[in-house]
Amino acid sequence: MSKSIGFLGLSLILSMGPVLQGISLAQPAPAKDSKATKSSSAKASEETPAPSDKEIADAKEKGMVWVNLSSKIYHKEGKFYGKTKRGKFMSEDDAKKAGYREAKTETASKTNSKAAATKQK
Repeated sequence: MSKSIGFLGLSLILSMGPVLQGISLAQPAPAKDSKATKSSSAKASEETPAPSDKEIADAKEKGMVWVNLSSKIYHKEGKFYGKTKRGKFMSEDDAKKAGYREAKTETASKTNSKAAATKQK
């Protein structure tokens, strides 16, 4: 009889263990790819469609800058103007107020590299 009671007690403890720990046996564990689904949809919404050549020309005409949302740098002209994956057009004042900084110009970097090359000779 004491063995039966012991067995019953042990069965009760084993079956109630998960419930006492706050784990319900009826609920499935959350899917591991739910985070991946959220992040992929978030990335898709963060990327902006590439502006057309006409939109780029219109923005240049209006004096707008292209803000690279990833690097926090804005471009007034050059090869990255309107070309980065995550970006948008805005006025230069708005870009500065939002904390973006101006990109270094390509001509300045070329001049600096030429000056450094002549110093080495």
